[in-house]
Amino acid sequence: MHVSDASSSEADGRRLVIPSVRLDGNPNFPPYFDTIVAGAIGGASGDFIMHSVDTVKTRVQGQPHHRPLKYQNMVQAYRLIWKEEGVLRGLYAGITPAMLGSLPATTLYFSVYEFTKRTLTGYHVPEVVSHLTAGSLGDLLASVFYVPSEVLKTRMQLQGRYNNPHFISGYNYRNTWHATKVIVKYDGFGALFHGFTATILRDVPYSALQFACYEQFKKFAKLNYGGEQLPIGIDLLTGSMAGGIAGAITTPLDLMKTLLQTQQSRKKGGSSSTSPPPPTDPSAPKHYSGILEGMVWNYRNHGLAGLFRGVGPRVFWTSLQSAVMFVIYEQVLHVEEALRKRGDWPPSEAAAKLLPK
Repeated sequence: MHVSDASSSEADGRRLVIPSVRLDGNPNFPPYFDTIVAGAIGGASGDFIMHSVDTVKTRVQGQPHHRPLKYQNMVQAYRLIWKEEGVLRGLYAGITPAMLGSLPATTLYFSVYEFTKRTLTGYHVPEVVSHLTAGSLGDLLASVFYVPSEVLKTRMQLQGRYNNPHFISGYNYRNTWHATKVIVKYDGFGALFHGFTATILRDVPYSALQFACYEQFKKFAKLNYGGEQLPIGIDLLTGSMAGGIAGAITTPLDLMKTLLQTQQSRKKGGSSSTSPPPPTDPSAPKHYSGILEGMVWNYRNHGLAGLFRGVGPRVFWTSLQSAVMFVIYEQVLHVEEALRKRGDWPPSEAAAKLLPK
């Protein structure tokens, strides 16, 4: 066990050692610090690369259903948004709040996930239970960062560019800061956590399933390939399968999360960007009061397909985002391991070399 971070004291002729907070005692796990850095880089990179697909999913799910649908499927929606609105202001609308939430959220997630997994494994808790518990707890705590960013990101994805003539969303924000000020001013600070319950109910089971599946798929792959380092293709496959399975199962909750976070407030006296048509207006979109009510309404009015609206873009996004995240995660771990062998990692080791002795 590494004890470089340990504190010690002499008492009754015995040495008391506080174990390293890096939890590096188990040789089956990479160093704790390395997993946090690799997870943050992998998670944020996956979110950035796959943001355009997430935008398409949001448009397909969030488009008003009380008028003819503009987006029929993922491919048609992707092409249409690209053609009408471009990449930066169309497909990558909302990328700023997405990244502002992704980096701290993934950092905290991997910190909690690895800590919980290693602790439970140390107490001989079954692997699957450890992974499910660690994934659930990690996502629950990380929600403090990613839920507000999700609200901002989702609304700006639905809106597209400022003064967008191609899609009517009910929102018209100039940028992330303007969106934050308008939401807080007219709907209150709590509006930044709209759909919090739906987001938690979607992301906690999603993360738990994703990481539990990935850990089991990776374990199976190592048994068949031998050795610790798997080919990149296998990392892509295991990550993709884990994300796709978890994404498909949680699609109805993802739908309700999107609808609750993008529906306009019923408050009076708000701006035109936040006030919906009167409830008595037959052309007004459906206003949802909660997750269960929304799921029941969609099922009764649109059938099972209504609950799984956007499942194609979601599975496509979750499978590829998961594949990219885990591949980058594993590759960063390999780089960190090589740097450790050279004495250039962690950063404290590299800094020590530069300081005069």
